[in-house]
Amino acid sequence: MKIAVFGTGGVGGYFGGRLAQAGEDVTFIARGEHLRAMQRDGLRVESVLGDFTVRPAQAAADPAEVGVADVVLVAVKAWQVPEAARQMQPMVGAETLVVPLENGVGAPAQLADVLGAERVVGGLCQISAFIAGPGLVRHVGIPPLVVFGELDGRVTPRVVALKRAFERCQGVTVEVPADIRAAMWRKFMFIAAISGVGAVTRQPIGITRRVPETRRMLIRALEEIALVAAARGVNLAAGIVQEIMVFIDSLPSDVTASMQRDLMDGRPSELEAQNGAVVRMGREAGVETPTHEFLYASLLPMELQARG
Repeated sequence: MKIAVFGTGGVGGYFGGRLAQAGEDVTFIARGEHLRAMQRDGLRVESVLGDFTVRPAQAAADPAEVGVADVVLVAVKAWQVPEAARQMQPMVGAETLVVPLENGVGAPAQLADVLGAERVVGGLCQISAFIAGPGLVRHVGIPPLVVFGELDGRVTPRVVALKRAFERCQGVTVEVPADIRAAMWRKFMFIAAISGVGAVTRQPIGITRRVPETRRMLIRALEEIALVAAARGVNLAAGIVQEIMVFIDSLPSDVTASMQRDLMDGRPSELEAQNGAVVRMGREAGVETPTHEFLYASLLPMELQARG
């Protein structure tokens, strides 16, 4: 299977690296010194599940050099998806499967607008990983999980083929749920809540889940997203808020979300695709989201400063 990974950060580097380790034909789209290091020394992955190196690593800056792929894994930041969709067009043919692994719930529609809805499925992942240096990705926590599926719920041969490829990988769990839309919203609930609360407090999850006031904020943030999801016809499980809080309580105490790290480091973040999206979708659906309005308004000045 010819697989292109568009965006070789923590997510793309780890999952693409595991696919390459398993023998798949993987090409990484990257840039700058990260790209040059990969081309020279391969892609190194340091993981709590075992270190490995993809050497040689097929890596390029220009998607046109890659040609048409069977699968494109989209692993850029959520705010980069529309531009990424335009750039990846040379890799997308009539039969190409495009799988977004972003935080948020907007990527499938953004990709479909450019590439065609028939090529795009829903997708998400769970992992705590980041670029630790040129050519080096570090996985520090959260068991790596990749989830994808047809947006209409069908189990198609292309989805089955990709699932089997991931099943051959070490250090990866793969799922094809009956309702990928509900799965994406569940992930959205989790990441938007911990990102917003973590960024506004500038504290890791071990602190925010332990302090009663911020724990209540986490719960309210989850509850608001559940209400927005219900208003938009998303079929979330009963008790979803409690289920996600159990997961939050199971995380290592030093976990921080990528949006939080980006804001604290003065970089553009996924604020608009996470807490901002909750506010906008809530207004469209007539659902009040005061917690997310507070988080979004509090963090927006840092986001605007990072974007100049």
